[in-house]
Amino acid sequence: MAYYIALPILYLVSILPFWALYLLSDGLYIIFYYLIGYRKKVVLQNLRNSFPEKNEKEITVLSKKFYRYFCDLILESLKTLTVSREQVKKHVVFSPASVEIFRKYYETKQSIVLVMGHMGNWELAGAGFSQLVTSPQLHILYHPLTNKKFDKLVYHMRTRLGNKLYAMNEALRGMLRDRDKITATAFIADQTPSPEGAYWTTFLHQDTPVFKGTEKLATKLNYPVLYVSVYRPERGIYRIDLEVLTDNPKNCSENEISEKHTRRLEKDIRIQPEIWLWTHKRWKHKR
Repeated sequence: MAYYIALPILYLVSILPFWALYLLSDGLYIIFYYLIGYRKKVVLQNLRNSFPEKNEKEITVLSKKFYRYFCDLILESLKTLTVSREQVKKHVVFSPASVEIFRKYYETKQSIVLVMGHMGNWELAGAGFSQLVTSPQLHILYHPLTNKKFDKLVYHMRTRLGNKLYAMNEALRGMLRDRDKITATAFIADQTPSPEGAYWTTFLHQDTPVFKGTEKLATKLNYPVLYVSVYRPERGIYRIDLEVLTDNPKNCSENEISEKHTRRLEKDIRIQPEIWLWTHKRWKHKR
């Protein structure tokens, strides 16, 4: 029942033009920040721990900027239900160097691994990747939802413009199956893994377990690993930059790749902290 009630509402929101979405987002911000305080304690504590050099006034200002971005993120993500290819190209911009990197791997028929964090709008960014002409076929790792109806809807949102998905627990099987194709497999590696078997490091001044799946699968298949930076120079515009972390994972020492992509994400967060997902309980485990 919840699905059939929500579906028309989601589509009605999705067909709104971007300017109307942002007006709606401004109202949503007031509700989320001032009225219900959605995960406000989590956000504030995460910010305090991550930026001990900032005073309470600076933390409050940063939290408000985050909630404004967070409301944009929700509505922009819903927009992927109906967004056109032309609209995606206006809102997701690739640096010339990034386009050239993709072209190089595509023309040499080399599959790659992409690693990124919950920065900017990863849903719109994924839609943007699907619009590149000389680019490996993008496969995104995802966690299937328990509710089959909503899972089917999310699957449709993420694949309707040409991308493909691997379920998290079938990633290796899928990558092995597609070894004869030119693919780019995208990992969002700043989720919270089980502390057992994770790589532990210091991230934003805190002991943090890091998901090792990116490094393990890239090393097993010896696919080059590229870090994806997503910046937001202005509201509704996302700029994608790529950086090659390694062209030969098998030559890397244990945990080297995990450390590299963690450090790059930390650098990005310090540049534009308000567009990282601070509602996430990233530090719920202890070393």
